[in-house]
Amino acid sequence: MLHSFAYPHETVVPWQVLPLRIGLGATREIGYELAKLGVQRALIVTDENVAQTGLPAAITEYAAAYGIDCVVWTGSQLEPTDAAILRGLDDLDGTSFDGYIGVGGGSCIDTAKLLNLLLSHPAPLTRYLAHPHGEGVPIPGPLAPMIGVPTTAGTGSECTPMAVVDLHENHVKAAVSNEYLRPRLAIIDPLNTVSAPPPVTASAGYDALVQALESYTSTRYDRRPAAGSPGDRPVYVGSHPLSELFCEKAIELSGRFLRRAVFNGHDLEAREGMSQAALYSRLGNAGVHIPHANAYAVAGHVHDYEPAGYTVDRPVVPHGQSVVVTAAASFEWLYPAAPDRIDRAAELLGAPRDDLAPAQVLPHWLRTLVAETGGPTSLDALGYTRDDVPGMVETALTQQRILVCSPREVTAEGLATVLENSFA
Repeated sequence: MLHSFAYPHETVVPWQVLPLRIGLGATREIGYELAKLGVQRALIVTDENVAQTGLPAAITEYAAAYGIDCVVWTGSQLEPTDAAILRGLDDLDGTSFDGYIGVGGGSCIDTAKLLNLLLSHPAPLTRYLAHPHGEGVPIPGPLAPMIGVPTTAGTGSECTPMAVVDLHENHVKAAVSNEYLRPRLAIIDPLNTVSAPPPVTASAGYDALVQALESYTSTRYDRRPAAGSPGDRPVYVGSHPLSELFCEKAIELSGRFLRRAVFNGHDLEAREGMSQAALYSRLGNAGVHIPHANAYAVAGHVHDYEPAGYTVDRPVVPHGQSVVVTAAASFEWLYPAAPDRIDRAAELLGAPRDDLAPAQVLPHWLRTLVAETGGPTSLDALGYTRDDVPGMVETALTQQRILVCSPREVTAEGLATVLENSFA
């Protein structure tokens, strides 16, 4: 039988897509969707800024129309820390919910996932965190139904089976990755992004764009060793035909609409375009690599940077900024390993070639795009010096679960080169 043949490389693509509702005004249908899931009492996880927009209150009304009670918890913070998650557990001690709604950026939605996990299956957070930052114990069973309602067009956490948390004392970010974490439904309503200020819009857009670029250039799934069993296969297996289609569209839409969304937050065509770009970037995510590994190091080693346009209670680098700040140097270093893909990505993004060498076309345009939208174009802008490079290299190297997707073998020397080239 052909099925008895043992293939040395991967031949199967795991493709998990959750139900979603996308479009202007889609939030109004959340009560109907909660009722379909059998939810009777839901916890809305959000932050103070999002609460002030009135969106959580509106969701509460939409749910009440279907007889569903909602409790709003506003304790989420930008780039959530393990300490913040523990505070949330303390705040919610003695309460019970049969559904969760994450309302806000990726930080709020990730916080909702982790609270759902730890209230459904109580254990120390480190039990579920991936190696080397935790025990990597699989989630033992299903969680309560969750709906993700993003207010930014970026991370796409409303669609993912993972949540990221900042281990503040260790100066590193870690993740829980498991299919049980994936929300049961995503409601993507571009109207919910209109209140995001320009720096937040820009940072979220950087994340969506760079995520698509990384996945588009990641090692192909059929060049990786075959999984020993379906349970051993990682969530992100490398680029494949389905991911490529979504990534190409995400890159194209970002090139058309990111600047417009930043320059005029009430440009609904641009808001719709970026909401679609973020969704397609997430649907096409078959594996990120160097910029995201560096982002964990950049965020973990922050000194005293406090981003404009955000309300923060500590120095912090927003995820999109930490991802994009080394992206240009990353793709320049990766060019020899994926020239056709990087050339095509530059074309989709609308990058002019001018008189630049091929390896410099995409990096130059990325830096231009970030500069025009007010983002950080170098590590200097975030308060780092070259003395920080060794520590950031060490931290980035711990992210082997994503570095394995790089089309070029990643070494300490290679990461050091990328980081050095990310200074002005």
